[in-house]
Order: sequence, then structure tokens, then C-alpha cells
Amino acid sequence: MNRRKFLQQSSLSAAVLSVTPSAFASENKPASFTIGFLSDVHVKPTETAEAGMRKAYRHVNGLKPSVDFIINGGDAIMDALNASKEKVQKQWDVWNKVLTDENKLPIYHCIGNHDAWGWQMTDVEVKNDPLYDKKWVLQQHNMKERFYSFAHKNWKFIVLDSAQENNGGYIARIDEPQFAWLENELKQTDAAQHICIVSHIPIVSFCSAVFYDKNEPNGDWKISRALLHVDSRRLTDLFKNHQSIRCCLSGHIHMQDMVEYRGINYYCNGAVSGDWWNGPYKGFEPSYALFEFDSDGKVTRTMMNYGNI
Repeated sequence: MNRRKFLQQSSLSAAVLSVTPSAFASENKPASFTIGFLSDVHVKPTETAEAGMRKAYRHVNGLKPSVDFIINGGDAIMDALNASKEKVQKQWDVWNKVLTDENKLPIYHCIGNHDAWGWQMTDVEVKNDPLYDKKWVLQQHNMKERFYSFAHKNWKFIVLDSAQENNGGYIARIDEPQFAWLENELKQTDAAQHICIVSHIPIVSFCSAVFYDKNEPNGDWKISRALLHVDSRRLTDLFKNHQSIRCCLSGHIHMQDMVEYRGINYYCNGAVSGDWWNGPYKGFEPSYALFEFDSDGKVTRTMMNYGNI
């Protein structure tokens, strides 16, 4: 089916017609494919949040058959870091209900910091609960492991777990067992296979530096350990030894950027929730990203401001 015929038959609104052709797999490149990257939904049991999540998932599903699958970039629910079991369960109930109602595409999950339960709580019973930490989110997403990889056509996607508990808060890094796994995963990947790395928190990002409105009093930029991988140097040094890594995808910052560093494009992809369901965040509308992955390793991103469609 050509693009014109597809758009004529689509139920999407007129605004979607403005999406550039690069957002859709080309007939001349049968091995290319398109995915939806939806991050930072932060859904909660309110009318605005539930309706917004429905709209986003309904919108990306309306692009079928041009979208092969979805990656959830993390922070699926509003917050489990400091919320009672009852409140967390209600958030997951909304998440699962909307997915059941609105999503028919395959979906792969990345864990966000707000998906982990109890890190900011001091109750001993919480710390000893079987669902503490990331066990609850693993259960809800039917994930076997915190980090994993999967292949699609001639691409490999490596999904990392980038938020770790840190003295009642969290820090952006991967733990040692995960780093050893990543080293081996990269080593075992065929050189002809293109690689995309997914993490909730950016590994390289300019938005992490402008998240705060002011610099430090002495003029230094303020970049929190919670906003950018503290092991970024270690990871990028590892990446430079693997020429088949084409891009890294992240969310977390609720803003959008693209930084090319050592031949790899690092994409920070905004938030479905925008300003946590209070409109745009610092000028960035509630949105998600479409990525086209070509058989030659080229990656093209198109941001979808679904809230204005």
C-alpha cells in the first residue's frame, strides 16, 4: 500500500497528514521499520491523565500497519517512590486498563525511576514487602528481567535499567552485574547487526543541563546525578568500541534533544504527560516519538505532538 492510499484510509485527523514521509517505512526499503517511543506517561487515576494516555495510545495505534511495535520508555505511572500500596495499585490499574482498551501493538518496557516502589519510604514493612523496589513493576509489565535485549529485522535493541536506589532517592547508572551483561551482549552481537540502546535516563543529553532554570552560584552548570547517567564516560568509552551502535533513546527529562557524540545519536524524547498533565513542559508539548530504522543503519525521528491533534 502506498503512503497516499494509507493516509486516505486512515482514521487519523488532518494534522497527522503533515508527518514527513521519513516517519513511515519506505516501499523501496522493505527491511526498514517504524516504532513508537512513548515515555513518561505518569498515569494516575484522574480524568485528565487517563484521557491523555488513551489519546496517545489511540493515536499511535491509528498509524498501523506502519508502526511495528511500541517501546515504553519508563515512568509508566505517576509515582511509586513514596506512595502507599493502595495508591500504587490504583495507578497500575489505570495503566493496565488503558493498555487493554487502546493498545493492539506489541510493546516492550523500560523501567523508570517512578516505577520503583518504596525507595523514598522509611517504613520497614515496605522495605520487606515482596513487591518492594522493582519487583512490582516487573510483575505489572510481565518482564522476566530488569534489562534485556531483543532483535527486530537486522536491528538489536538493548534495554537498560538506568535508575538505582541511592540513600532514599535514586541515581542514574547501571549496576555492575548489568554492566558485565552489557559488555557481553555487545561482544556477542554480529557486526552486521545495527544496535539501538534504550535507557529511561539519558546517557548523553543537553536537556539534562537545562532542566534547572539557574546555574550554580559560581556559574557552573547544574546537572543532577538523577538527570544524567553518572557512568556516562564509562558507557560511552564502551560504546566507541562497537561501531554498530547507531543510537540511544531515552525519556525522563520531559524535554527533547538530539546530541551526536562519537558517531552515535542520543535522542531524548519528551513526555506523553508533558508537564505531568499540566500542559507543555518548558515549551515542549505532551508528545511521543516515531523512529524509522533503516536497513543501512540510518535512524530518523519524528516527534508527534498528539495533544494538538
